[in-house]
Amino acid sequence: MRDSDVRAAVKAHLDTLHGGSDDTRIVEEMGVWSGTVRVDIAVINGEICGYELKSDSDNLNRLSYQVEMYGKVFDRMTLVVGAKHHKKALALIPKWWGYVVAEMRSSEVTLKSKRQARRNPNPDPFVVAQLLWKDEAIAILERHNLAKGWRRKPAAEISQRLISVLTFEQLSVEVRFALKARERLGQLIPGKFDVSIDAETNPACGASRGSWWS
Repeated sequence: MRDSDVRAAVKAHLDTLHGGSDDTRIVEEMGVWSGTVRVDIAVINGEICGYELKSDSDNLNRLSYQVEMYGKVFDRMTLVVGAKHHKKALALIPKWWGYVVAEMRSSEVTLKSKRQARRNPNPDPFVVAQLLWKDEAIAILERHNLAKGWRRKPAAEISQRLISVLTFEQLSVEVRFALKARERLGQLIPGKFDVSIDAETNPACGASRGSWWS
């Protein structure tokens, strides 16, 4: 089972799950921490949900580091792992991560849910703010009439300003809006998910739509 087989199966599943939504953006290889870490697939709507894929041909060497980094940003995370690694991988992810096993059956990849993703109990507001480009962060301060004296400040100081004047809920809404409005974000999956700038956020990444997997 190749990496591309697992990726294609997950993309097809997300297409089915979010096909009726006009305010969901799905991207591949979305960078966090200034692009030093890239999640395989991200879903952005009323939450930012990540999907990390580990096929049988992968190894788990970076998973512990990815768990740490993704835990600072994503509202929910799901690991999709090949059957070869699933027992070892389960011991490396926190309980709030979802867990899906990918198996090859009759030349097709099947996805079996072992655990649904829960809400991240401890995101880092500063790292979430750093998902923004500087001009996006300034635009947010301007919308809240808080930009005076801050337009020429370094990006890190502006991020700190955001988390000091906005609630985390307000910040999260603004970050999702900015990410969905960008012309390019990671490697965009072509099709209906390239939403318009004025798209509204919707509740959660499919959490209200029942079981996500077979």
